[in-house]
This record gives sequence, C-alpha cells and structure tokens, in this order.
Amino acid sequence: MDYKDYYAVLGVEKDATQDEIKRAFRKLARKYHPDINKEEDAEKKFKEISEANEVLSDPEKRAAYDQLGTGYSPGQDFRPPPDWDAGFEFSGGGPGVSGAEQAAFSDFFEELFGRAQRAQQAEFHAKGQDHHAKVLIDIVDAYKGAKRTIELKLPKVTADGHLITETRTLNVSIPKGVHAGQHIRLKGQGAPGSGKGDPGDLYMEIAFNSHPFYHVDGRDLYLNLPIAPWEAALGGKVKAPTPEGVVDVTIPENSAQGTKLRLKGRGIPGKQKGDLYIVLQISLPLADSEKAKNAYREMADELDFNPRAKLDV
Repeated sequence: MDYKDYYAVLGVEKDATQDEIKRAFRKLARKYHPDINKEEDAEKKFKEISEANEVLSDPEKRAAYDQLGTGYSPGQDFRPPPDWDAGFEFSGGGPGVSGAEQAAFSDFFEELFGRAQRAQQAEFHAKGQDHHAKVLIDIVDAYKGAKRTIELKLPKVTADGHLITETRTLNVSIPKGVHAGQHIRLKGQGAPGSGKGDPGDLYMEIAFNSHPFYHVDGRDLYLNLPIAPWEAALGGKVKAPTPEGVVDVTIPENSAQGTKLRLKGRGIPGKQKGDLYIVLQISLPLADSEKAKNAYREMADELDFNPRAKLDV
C-alpha cells in the first residue's frame, strides 16, 4: 500500500487553513475535471485531488491523518501503526465515507478511513450526534475492572481557519470482563443536541495496550513461558504469571518447543470465559564457563541424539 501525501497532492502546506485547502482544491478541480481536461491522466489526477480534499477538508479526518506524523514519502510502502487512531473522538459512526465515494479512492484511504459510513446531520430539536473513540486499556483491567482517566483529542477549526486539537478528560469505569472491540456507552457525552434535543452518546471502542509477555486473541490469553531443557525433558511443576496471580503449572515429560498447555477459564472473564494458553519456550543455558561447556560436552557424549534425523542427514 502506497503512502499518500495529501498536502503535496493539493499543493498546500501542513499548516494551511481550511479556506486555503478549499481554494486549492477548487483550482485543481477546475483544471483536471474530466469534462474539461481531456488529457489521458486527467481523470486519475482528479480522483487523487478529490481524495486529498475528502481528508483535509474534514477537520476530524485531517487531525487523524496528521497523527500519523511526518517522515513518509509519497509512494512509500506504508502500513498504519497499530491503533494509530486511538484517543481521537469522531462524530457519527467514526471516520469514513459512503461506499460509492469510498470505492473511487485508494487502498491508503480505505485502510485509514473506510471502516464506517458518513454521519447523518442532526435535525432541529433532534438528539446530538453520537461520538466514537478508540481507547487503550491494560489487559489486567479486563480481569479486575478499573476506574481510568482517559484523554480524547477533538479536532477544532479556529476562527482564522487553522486546525487544532483540544483535549477532553473523562473519568470512566472499565467493567470486569470487557474485551477488545467491545463498545462502552457513555450517555450524554456525544455532541450537543439541536435546539432542545438531548446530547448524543459517546461510544468507546476497547483495545488493549501491548504487554511484554501476554497477548490476547478474543477472550483467550496467551503466555510464552520459558523453561529449562531439563524441565522440558523431565517434566515437573514450574511457576507462571497470570493477570490474577502466580500459578503452578505442570510440565509434561518430553515437552517440545511450542507445546501449548491450556488453563481452562483463566482467560478474559465473562459469561463465556476465555482460556489461558501457556506456550512452552525452551531456553538454553549459555556455555559461558568451562563448567557449562563440560556439561554440554558430557551431554553430547552420553546422549544418542541427532536433531536433524528427520532430514536424513
């Protein structure tokens, strides 16, 4: 997927005002509109500037796009960082356009903004738009529940047309058993209503912070557990961490690298509890002393073992 520099496409600076972006698009649109320009690449160019305008003319999309940072070159192979849009508050269903418009745009646009449909405008005396935001929590919060203070960035256009982001701070309760992708509703925390209409709601999509040794798949939790060669060969009990505390795990004799041990019901809690899978990782001691080297030499002499036997070598 190629990176798109939308500012370069429209020929504007990153600090351009919304009016400057509008003028730049109108000028290029008149130049490259297929009904006017019959050059071979005019239609392609028109689609590129339309896509750039779709993002930069929308304060929410523009602020999220700016969040990606600098240092990318047009045409560079690109993948958005994980949870790149976490902490941004979007009106309606989230960043997105209708299916017909979306189909004319690039894979780059689809990856960033193609997840949801365009929000509908509220009518007078109507409830305010619902807002959506992705928030990151710790895995342990799903096991125990927690009270967290979160900060959300809201794009805003200043009186002189420049785009800024304001920060909103909320104190929220994370319920025990919440899972990635779940939405938590905060009533009345969306956009103000029109006229006498009630405010909309804020829907927080849950995602997990990365963890040094756990990873989550649905409601299941995975832990790579290092064990010594003799523990793998002889079996026995070893201690393993879990979000709920340290547990004793029985290692079967002759366990191989990558063996999975299932601890039923120790995954993410809920009506349907997940499981905790312990994946064994055999860790070899270093031969960093003469004593250690002699131990390895003795193993080589005493054990009739060829790890490449299945390769017929």
